[in-house]
Amino acid sequence: MKYRATALLVGACLAWCVNAQAQGQAQAQVQTETQPQGQAQAQAPQRVVTLGGSVTEIVYALGQGNRLVGDDLSSLYPEAATKLPRVGYYRATPVEGVLALKPDLVLASEQAGPPDTIKQLASVGVRVETVSDQPSVQSLHKRIKQVAQVLGQETAGKQLIDAVDRDLQAAQALPATNARALLIMNRTGTPQGAGGGTAAGLVLRLAGLHNVLQDQQGYKPLSAEAFSALAPRVLVITSTSLEASGGLDKLRAMPGIAGTPAATCIVVMDDLLALGTGPRLPQAVRQLKETDCVARQSSQRTPA
Repeated sequence: MKYRATALLVGACLAWCVNAQAQGQAQAQVQTETQPQGQAQAQAPQRVVTLGGSVTEIVYALGQGNRLVGDDLSSLYPEAATKLPRVGYYRATPVEGVLALKPDLVLASEQAGPPDTIKQLASVGVRVETVSDQPSVQSLHKRIKQVAQVLGQETAGKQLIDAVDRDLQAAQALPATNARALLIMNRTGTPQGAGGGTAAGLVLRLAGLHNVLQDQQGYKPLSAEAFSALAPRVLVITSTSLEASGGLDKLRAMPGIAGTPAATCIVVMDDLLALGTGPRLPQAVRQLKETDCVARQSSQRTPA
């Protein structure tokens, strides 16, 4: 999205943000843990912009979606999030786009950026709260707790964490095949596989699948030869990546995939579900385990 903010608009936004900073400092002084919950909620921010899809999803899961006035392009769930004004992609946040929405709080993933943008927002008086965003269950717990605390919803945050843990335990209790699996993204024309240290890798592991790229950190471009050598039996792909690949038929016919076991077991997942490590993490694990072609895979020993 391109923004053509005039100098007058930016000046007005800056003036408003300076005023908001003073108000925010006053609110911070009265919102202590010793206050009754109702009073803390009364002082909680009401014009929130979120940067990061899982951060947005958590706000909605806490029942606080009505406070959002904007989010970023990675906020794909729930549907209501996609109808809010967008401020671009959270890793390339435009300052003027955020300021135009006159937020009293920006809730940002620690992956949001660039760093200078986040610093600039804070320097002009916007309250910016950065929350944990690593591919782990522990980080998800921390992220929920942080968002809930900022919004004055500590009780709801604890309940959400408990629900995630309960549902994740139930999903992990389902039979696992330990089948060789690969999760791919395709945003630039060249498929990339998810290795260790990624949200996608976490989902595969929790679903009891053997990530064939687990020893590779981050994402790795994959050639047809690499596909064949890795020999996955389960291929997981995000919805937008499937669209970029031309659909299921074209994906199955791709060199390196055609004629392999993976061509007969392709699982399509919602992008944020597969890549976000959000409160629907148990749903992602359950979807993989309950997909027929995955459940039919013979149990295999994980290669050393």
